[in-house]
Amino acid sequence: MEARHLRYALALAEHRHFGRAARALGIAQPPLSKQIADLERETGARLFDRTRQGVIPTAAGEAFLTRARRAMEEMTAATVDAGRAARGETGRLRLGFVASALLDPLPDVLGRFGRERPDVRLELYEMASGRSTAALIAGDLDVAVTLGPPRGAGAEHLVSVPIGHDHLIAVVSSTHPYAGQASVSVDQLRQQPLVVAAGEDEPLVAAGLRTLLGEDSAALDGATAARDVHTIIGLAACGLGVGLGPSRMLSVPRPGVRFCGVTPRTALPDLVLSFADWDRSPALGAFLDAVRRNCPDVGAALDLRLAHA
Repeated sequence: MEARHLRYALALAEHRHFGRAARALGIAQPPLSKQIADLERETGARLFDRTRQGVIPTAAGEAFLTRARRAMEEMTAATVDAGRAARGETGRLRLGFVASALLDPLPDVLGRFGRERPDVRLELYEMASGRSTAALIAGDLDVAVTLGPPRGAGAEHLVSVPIGHDHLIAVVSSTHPYAGQASVSVDQLRQQPLVVAAGEDEPLVAAGLRTLLGEDSAALDGATAARDVHTIIGLAACGLGVGLGPSRMLSVPRPGVRFCGVTPRTALPDLVLSFADWDRSPALGAFLDAVRRNCPDVGAALDLRLAHA
């Protein structure tokens, strides 16, 4: 039994006439009659009565047609669903990210992706860079945003592109002596209690701070550890010291604090977006399109890496 048998039976039931049903189907009447006869032989039951009033479904025919309608509806739905999945309109996307990516650029990217692909199930996990890289390599994530490029065994099979550049800035309470300054110097930082990041990604940031302040910096050794940039800003607002963090902190204005640059300018690890080089899932493709449109300077680098994947 094939789909056309169901379609022919449904057309005959609707038109109650072989000639009219054949015209509606775009075929000749004899092939239609033969297909209905074949269908009745296969089901082992007479499905239609041929009467003067027309072709009328039998009780067996009504039972068959009920299932046939459902089957055709499911086949139509299957075709629609397949097309939507192929276009990245449905499915699942698992994203691991470092917290600071929620300052920029993830809010705009996720907002656009959610509006354009509302039926893709987003699974979001805040994770340190090392853990998200391992999860990506293991296949437990589809895409990861890390601080610095992925490292470790298997990282060579990832496509990675920077999506955000950062440098070190300072944040102080509005009553702090440095509050009116455009920037603070290394000597000034050495004289103040500091508040710095202390999560699993902290070694990456600490390396830059050690280079800036000196390996034996007492200020850094005695610094208050904060889990994320929001805590750095909050502790600085309380007057507990000079907070040091990424320049994307500027996107989190808060009453009672002032931001200032740090001289000399100190680069911090890039935010890097990565995914498996073999992954061609439509949902991932749709997400990468959202990244391209929200981060125009990323598009060319992403396309170049994909071309060599």
